[in-house]
This record gives sequence, structure tokens and C-alpha cells, in this order.
Amino acid sequence: MIERRAITWLGAALLFAALAIVMGWPLVRHAGSMAAQHQDVFFNMWRLRWVAHALATSPAHLFDANIFYPEKDTLAYSDAMLFEGVIAAPFSRFNPVLVHNVMMLLPMAASGVAMFAFAWYLTGSRGAGAIAGIAFAFAPFRFEHIMHMELQWTVWMPAAFLALHRLFDGGRWRDGLAVGAAISLQMLSCIYYGIFLGMLLGTAASLLIFYDRRAGWRTVLPPLAAGVAIALVITLLYSLPYRRVHALVGDRPIDEVHTFSAQPANYLVAPPGNWLYGNAARPGRAERRLYPGAIVTLLALAGLLLQRPTPRQLTYLLVLALAFDMSLGYGGVTYPVLARFVGAFRSLRALARLGIFVVMFLSVLAAYGYATLVRSVRPRVRVLICTCLMAGMLAEYRTTFNVVEFPSAPPPLYRILARQPEGVVAELPVPAVERLGFDSRPAYLSTFHWFATVNGYSGNYPPSYLARMDRLRGFPDERSLRQLRRDSVRYVILHTAEYEPEKLQSIRGQLLGGGMVELGKFDDGEAGAFLYTIR
Repeated sequence: MIERRAITWLGAALLFAALAIVMGWPLVRHAGSMAAQHQDVFFNMWRLRWVAHALATSPAHLFDANIFYPEKDTLAYSDAMLFEGVIAAPFSRFNPVLVHNVMMLLPMAASGVAMFAFAWYLTGSRGAGAIAGIAFAFAPFRFEHIMHMELQWTVWMPAAFLALHRLFDGGRWRDGLAVGAAISLQMLSCIYYGIFLGMLLGTAASLLIFYDRRAGWRTVLPPLAAGVAIALVITLLYSLPYRRVHALVGDRPIDEVHTFSAQPANYLVAPPGNWLYGNAARPGRAERRLYPGAIVTLLALAGLLLQRPTPRQLTYLLVLALAFDMSLGYGGVTYPVLARFVGAFRSLRALARLGIFVVMFLSVLAAYGYATLVRSVRPRVRVLICTCLMAGMLAEYRTTFNVVEFPSAPPPLYRILARQPEGVVAELPVPAVERLGFDSRPAYLSTFHWFATVNGYSGNYPPSYLARMDRLRGFPDERSLRQLRRDSVRYVILHTAEYEPEKLQSIRGQLLGGGMVELGKFDDGEAGAFLYTIR
């Protein structure tokens, strides 16, 4: 029996690893040089490398990252991806693009295995587990967010629900502690998902503990309370720098929440690169393409309509509806109430990211649907049906996405800068307010010298940074030079690609007569840049 289970686990791991390679093939084919075409790839690599650097040099200052100088807690202006950073830290000296792509595909496979285990436990069917795992690991949502590393790390979501069911069935302490560990790891992997998981798991637990519990109250409650306590302590400690940042930046603007919340029709829209359903002529709004797939939806309906639903099925139907409603933001019923009374929800911008929970709960219902359909079918026919459904789902989910080259080694400019005495860096020109989201490259390239930089890129921006950028846009006027000196900037980089030739020549002339020393022009990986030091 143990040997058979081991073979099943090995087979599931190999299956989902192979499928992750096939479905994410562009990242595999160009693993060491290319990644998805998006500025967040630079940000992902910076976060992974910063966590490794901070843990090796000054763990006490982990959140005082080298961007947005001289601000503190700068890692907390976005999701720190602390778990991912710790996992990737031993490989920080490897090719950063390769490490990035592995860390992007690994959670797809791991999430598929975790969902397989969850659905297998609920239904007793390995085929149901495989179908649920494919839906959860490779639904279009994954490729909509192929540039958002933290949104791929969903392995702890089905693990938390699996531990909850095992606790209610057996009352073992290890399962109660596993619930807390899974919530904590999800929070450390992705704060959005950690908050959503706590809400939805709590709702499911409140229902299941009354209608689907085999162990007695006295057996279940102590380990559950211990698991919840673990999750609360870790979450509260992790939230400290984020609370300090929130005191500076405040809640997310309501219009921003509206922009990144779902609308019901968005669940019928697939990414434009989807082979079957994508429409490049009508791509839809980014982060709001949430189509879960036809096969998984039909299987879920079959499980609910072909037999009387069990309490577990009804529970997952209810939390699916709750996740769907929450994803609508202020357009739904639940989120306005949560935003009023729970401060953490007011810091979230993209409620449409709850779409992955809709996919997960739909996958659970689909697993029940598959198990119902094949209950009386002979084993060989069952294997054929399962194989055909899996092939159909993979065809539904197949999505192409663009990959572009990213520097895996420092351009000469940054190698030369790394050999200079340590000092604060400013890279110019600074972006306009409407282009703040396109300034992630300097953050990543700073990982090759690790000097503090006044530049930065994140999900939020310090008010001081926005004011600083405003003063630096007139560079090299007196106002901008005063700001550079006030910030103790030692090195100024002028990227020639961003200037007209005449303008660049004029700036160089002013700088040479204004207390700066030109160290030369060097390759910055694009069109070249001039490096200056301030006397």
C-alpha cells in the first residue's frame, strides 16, 4: 500500500513537472536569457536577489532595501516574496534569469501536485485529482500573470484546505498545525493570497466544522486553535513594516480598486494568446481576463446536478460564490463590508486576483463531477475518459506569450560602478509620473553593485520619492542639483537613449562646469551612458 502511494506521488510529480515544461515552453527554451515581456520581470529578479543579499549581509535590515534612498522599509512597498527569496537564496550566484524562470515554473508544477492531493483526498479518485490539478495549475489565469511571480505561488492554498479536512476527519495535532503553517507560508509567498486564503478558509471551516466533521469538538478545536495562533503570530510580525508603509501611503484609491476589480463578464474572457478563446483584436483589460475553461465548468455542473450534492460540495459552491463576489470589489456585496471593517483589505488594489480561488473551488467541484460520471465505468474506460478530458483541458489552456531578452550579467557600466568606492546612485532622466511603472530596470541592475539608489520601482511609492522625482525632472537645474546633494548622491548616470543628442551635449557641458567629474561613457546594455561623480 505504501509502495503504491509512493508510485502515485512520484507519477503526479513527474506529470505536473512535464506539463509545466510543455505549457511554459518559451521560458524553458530560453531559460537563461529570456522571460515574459514585462517590466515586472526586472522587479522579480531584484526582489529575489535583494532577499539573498540581505540575508547574507544584514538580516536585521531585510526590509531596508537599496531603492528609494533614503527611505526605510522600501521592500515593503510591494509584496516582499519572502518565501520565494529564501528558496532562491542558495542560487543567488547563478544566472538570475535562469533562477527567475525556474521560480516561475516550479510553483505551477507544485500547485498541480498539491491540488491533485487535495482532490484525491476528497473524492478517492486519482483521475479526479489529475483533472483538478490541471485546472488549477494551467488555467488561463496563470498565463495572464506569467510576469507576476508571487501570483504563481499558490501551492499552499489547496494544502491548507487539505490539512483542514484531515483535521476534521482525524483530529490530529499535526493537521491543525499544518493549517497554520500553510496559511503562514501563503502569506510569506504572496500577501494578496494570504489575506484571501485566511478569509475563505475561515468561511469554509465555519461550515465544515458543523456539517462535515467526524472528530469530536474537544479533539478538533485545540489543534485548530494552535494552527490559527501560529498563522496570526507570523502574520502580525510580517505585517509590521507594511503597517509603517501604510501610515505613509494610506489606503488604495477607490478608483484604482475599481480599475483592477473584476466584472462578471470578465470570467468569459481569456488572455489574447489563448489558442482557442484568445482574441488579439479584443484583448480585454489586463488582470481581468479570468476565463476558467469550459471542461472544468461542465464537470463541476455535472457533479452538482447529476446527484444530490454533499455538504462538502455545497460548502465549496458557497466559497466559490464568495470568492467570485469578492473579486468584483465595490461592485459586489462582500468587499465593501470587508473594506469598511478590515483595514488589510483597503490596502489591496487588484481584487480580480481572487480569480485563482474561483478556479480552485471550481476545480474541487469538477473533481466531484468527474468522480460521479465515472463511478460505474470499467477501469480501462475510466482511464480513457480521464485522458481525453485532460487532453481537452490542456488544449483549452494552451496560451502563447511573448518573451524578450533580459541581461543575465552586468553590462560594463555596472561592472565599473561596482569597483568604485561605495556611494548613492541616481540614474537619469527620471520617469514622468505616468511612466513610474517603467523604471524597474535600474532596480535590477543595482543588484550588480548593491549601492543605494534614489531610483526605484514598486507597487506603492513613497511620497518623498514622488516629490524627489519632481525636483529631478529639471536636471541639471539648480533645484535638481540641490536635491542630489541633499540625498548625498555620489554617482550620476546619464542614459543617452533617453535624451536628444543636442540636449545631452548641453547637459554634459553644464555638468563639467558645475562640480561634477565625468568618468567616461560606458555600455549600459542599451545605447550607452555617461557616469559622473559629484565632488
